[in-house]
Amino acid sequence: MFYKKKKILVIGGTGEIGRKIIEKLMVEEPELIRLFSRDEHKQYLLDNELGSNSRLEFMIGDVRDYDRVLSAMQGIDYVFHLAAMKHVPSCEFNPYEAVQTNIHGTYHVVRAANEQNVKKVIFTSSDKAISPTNTYGSTKLIAERLITATEHSSGKGDTVFASVRFGNVMGSRGSVIPLFKKQILDHSKITVTDHNMTRFMMTLNQATDLTMKALQEANGGEVFVLKMPVIRLKDLSTIVVEEMCQKHQLDSNQIIIEEHGLRPGEKMYEELMTYDESTTALDLGDMFVIPGQGVMDDQTYAEASRVEYGTYSSSQQKPLKLEELRVLLMKEKLF
Repeated sequence: MFYKKKKILVIGGTGEIGRKIIEKLMVEEPELIRLFSRDEHKQYLLDNELGSNSRLEFMIGDVRDYDRVLSAMQGIDYVFHLAAMKHVPSCEFNPYEAVQTNIHGTYHVVRAANEQNVKKVIFTSSDKAISPTNTYGSTKLIAERLITATEHSSGKGDTVFASVRFGNVMGSRGSVIPLFKKQILDHSKITVTDHNMTRFMMTLNQATDLTMKALQEANGGEVFVLKMPVIRLKDLSTIVVEEMCQKHQLDSNQIIIEEHGLRPGEKMYEELMTYDESTTALDLGDMFVIPGQGVMDDQTYAEASRVEYGTYSSSQQKPLKLEELRVLLMKEKLF
């Protein structure tokens, strides 16, 4: 087991992905999992949920505070950097706050990891970092560049840095599914941006498994692009209405679906890889890898194949059929 007897820091560990990564790490019997976040209440709840465990350590702090991040890195082998401002509207109307957390915070993680001789750091990026049209995507793009550039400017540092990109995670705090469910029960309606909108979407288990795999595979400077199914917003809203009405004995004909158009910074589709990136990318089966400049030789990913050139966009991928999406949602027990 890769993580056995290792010391691991999970920054932003009280979020959905952080919690799931901690859950999966515990199975591998690490020596220590240090959870770092600024939310005292969520740490308290998670501590109660998991039960007192000698291998789990909670630490209050913020990635904006370099000294605290430096302290959190002490003695650590591997770092999962998950903390971010994630909501598009919040970042759009509070752009400098997003810069402080997503850019300055990532820079603090990089500096502290080098200073404390951490073995590997994996940074979780977003499909919105590709051709960004909003503050959130722009800050994630710069944070990605910080991670990649560190490989070429860290001098004699031995820390390996890499990023992983993925889209929406089903049922997570930032996804529309919990919002749709609440709107149906509270107001007998849901509000959508545009029925024709497409998004990359994957399950929480898929996101966490592939993020953990990316850290294992990382050699330095890469961006791992997780392969994800594409869904249509119209199909998603249809299924949520049908399943919620069936569960709560509601009349689906009484549920109103309102389209309000794109919010500031939103796009009709998302991208996970540009055409230019595809010219150097490799296919690892369940993910693509965009190599960092000058950090890999021909044997680094000897069994990988070349990627067909093209933009990896939700507008160009075949979306899941309605019933395929329903099966996926039901498997995740989102209703």
